[in-house]
Amino acid sequence: MSEDQYKQGSLTLSGTVAMGTGVMIGAGIFALTGQVAELAGSLFPLAFLAAAIVSGFSAYSYIKVSNKYPSAGGIAMILKRAYGPSTVTGGAALLMAFSMIINESLVARTFGTYTLQLFGIEGGILVPLLAVGLVVLAFVINIAGNQLIDRISQITAVLKIGGILIFSLVALWAAGFGFQPAEKDLVSGTSPGGFLAGIALAILAYKGFTTITNSGDEVKDPERNVGRAIMISLAICTFVYLLVCFAVGSSLTVPEIIAAKDYALAEAARPALGNYGLWFTVAIAIIATASGLLASLFAVSRMLAMLTDMNLIPHKHFGMPGTVQRHTLVYTVVAAALLAALFDLSRIASLGAIFYLVMDIIIHWGVFRHLRKDVGAASIVLVTAMGLDAFALTAFLVLKWQADPAIVLIAASGVLIIFAFERFFLKVWRNE
Repeated sequence: MSEDQYKQGSLTLSGTVAMGTGVMIGAGIFALTGQVAELAGSLFPLAFLAAAIVSGFSAYSYIKVSNKYPSAGGIAMILKRAYGPSTVTGGAALLMAFSMIINESLVARTFGTYTLQLFGIEGGILVPLLAVGLVVLAFVINIAGNQLIDRISQITAVLKIGGILIFSLVALWAAGFGFQPAEKDLVSGTSPGGFLAGIALAILAYKGFTTITNSGDEVKDPERNVGRAIMISLAICTFVYLLVCFAVGSSLTVPEIIAAKDYALAEAARPALGNYGLWFTVAIAIIATASGLLASLFAVSRMLAMLTDMNLIPHKHFGMPGTVQRHTLVYTVVAAALLAALFDLSRIASLGAIFYLVMDIIIHWGVFRHLRKDVGAASIVLVTAMGLDAFALTAFLVLKWQADPAIVLIAASGVLIIFAFERFFLKVWRNE
């Protein structure tokens, strides 16, 4: 792969933090607040806090390996060093790629849902149409390259974080800084299994830190700044998420949050701020989701290009001009647009959570089994990270099997198909 595809040192620390928070806040706040509240009940702020702790343990593996071996391949590089050019490496990397593409479709549909609130419209064909339109726009901007993405990420990060903080503080002020999400008591509508499942889903709100890992040596001074950018991004997002959760919980009861779960923040703005608050919140949602999608497309297309360069997935030009990375960007956009058009927010989020947690467990096991001495990682932290992921994934699968077994079957089939495809590619196409 030519050097002009990966420009070393093209992303600053602030730009990298903006890119990571851009992905996380775009999905976490606007797409998942209502979804997590539906599972965790009135304890949904604690679910976000617990998810931040789990993500902090998860980040440990990525930071340790990335600090020693920074690469634009990020997760693919970690997997290859742990498992070699094997089926596990390719399959787990594809799980991560699909999880990111699923996240893109989640963010795109959230954009459509919130935009329609300006016109008092809920659902319908306009949601997927707006979602697909945003995906196409993000594709056009990505073609312009890293410098434009860096500038846009920094500007939108300031706008949306500032806007979200204003929304939260005003909503809390209007509610007298009281948090009363339940009608009777603090744990109303909450079960242990639902709370754990809520944590599993809330982890999606933090997985954007892997976008930073995927940027690898495109970050200036990566041995120092990749880890710093990840921890700064997680800290910023945790603070913002908790503030928003308390603001939403101060304005709406849990049943009201669940009823408006796809646009919970917009609905929470009505009691406190009226139509002006609604318009302001929707404007911030549009900025957040658009910038989140932009940053995610940037990262996943590069990871797929690296997998192609590592000869772990096949590549066909299909008559398209340009670099391999440009082609993988096209494939990413097509996949994200299809998912945004075909699935609702709840199912998209469920698929993303399952794929991501399975991949995350594979990462931690690989680092624990093969790399911990090389990168100086502590065994107890790696084991804890695996255990937390496995615990949350199990609770989520059990709850989803009871509520929507079809999505569990789709996710399980997807995992099996991905690994079977990778095995077929390695054994037949590469004659191994």
